[in-house]
Amino acid sequence: MKIGLVGKPSSGKSTFFKAATLIDAKIGNFPFTTINPNIGFGFVRVECPEKFFKVKCNPRIGFCIEGNRFVPVELIDVAGLVPEAHKGRGMGNKFLDDLRQADCLIHIVDASGTTDSEGRECSEHNPLEDVKFLEDEINCWFLSILERNWKKIADKKDIAKQFSGLKVSFSTVSETIKQLNLNENIREWSEEDKLNFVIGLRKKVQPLLIAANKVDKIEAEKWIEDLIKIGAVPCSADAELALKEAEKNKLIKYIPGDNDFKIIGKVTDKQREALEKIKKILKKFGSTGVQEVINKAVFDILKYIVVFPGGVKKLADKEGRVLPDAFLMPPNSTALDFAYKIHEDFGKKFIAAIDVKTKQRIGKDHKLKNLDVIEIIAGR
Repeated sequence: MKIGLVGKPSSGKSTFFKAATLIDAKIGNFPFTTINPNIGFGFVRVECPEKFFKVKCNPRIGFCIEGNRFVPVELIDVAGLVPEAHKGRGMGNKFLDDLRQADCLIHIVDASGTTDSEGRECSEHNPLEDVKFLEDEINCWFLSILERNWKKIADKKDIAKQFSGLKVSFSTVSETIKQLNLNENIREWSEEDKLNFVIGLRKKVQPLLIAANKVDKIEAEKWIEDLIKIGAVPCSADAELALKEAEKNKLIKYIPGDNDFKIIGKVTDKQREALEKIKKILKKFGSTGVQEVINKAVFDILKYIVVFPGGVKKLADKEGRVLPDAFLMPPNSTALDFAYKIHEDFGKKFIAAIDVKTKQRIGKDHKLKNLDVIEIIAGR
């Protein structure tokens, strides 16, 4: 699963990316700071089964803090999109193509309204306009893909083939047409039908979540309520990055996503003042919002679940690591799907599975739940 970070220049995408991944990314207040996409791993936060089993886990990938397990998810930060990017303006076509593999898009919006539609500093700009422009750009990009060989498209199978680069299946095309009550005869579609189809398809293939960034700026107070009304998550990537850096330098104790932190090291007066400002943000919004945005994208938008391999008699692997792995699985995943995820041989030689928490035996078609711990029984 891959999540794309999108938005206009200077909205704070690269800061969000660095705060989520702690990978050095170019951060600058000018268009096209990012030319090639930054790719790294952020993390979703879930309750670790170590609490249930009263053990201490040893993650092989990711990490665990006080019973909070952080499971990696790939993030792609592309350069800022400007109006008419789908027509090639700026470096639009390249940036849009960088997003082809994304399963979900997080739109980083400058909630302070202190940058215009092209990312230049200004005194006041309505961030709701940015929300509309970016949706329009991506919808137009989808439309351009449909229009590319329109004369040769005869049926749903052809449409699926046209969008294959975006991992669109025949069933997804069929569902979209049915839900929108569009004519099954593609050749009779009007221009409005085409647009309605690509909008519906985009919502299925690349749903958008809005991150209302820069809420630490006083100017954001004017816009934040309106952004929340359309489903945006308030966040401050600057605050999250500052907390992560302070935690890394052992100045504070902080768990990503928490609504507070504790100063444990020697800090200067200037550092203390900055940390106190961040405390006010946490108190007002409940967190910096960065962790909430990633969790919401994975669990609420994409409906993924986290499943742990384990054994009824032994939770450790052959190297002694307890609950070492955690896998993100798509919705409606079965025990057999999970077996294949662990190893192809487990899937091919699947006999049964065991829900380690309940110790009940389950079959291959059993649908898994979030935070399940599953033991796979396979033949030799």
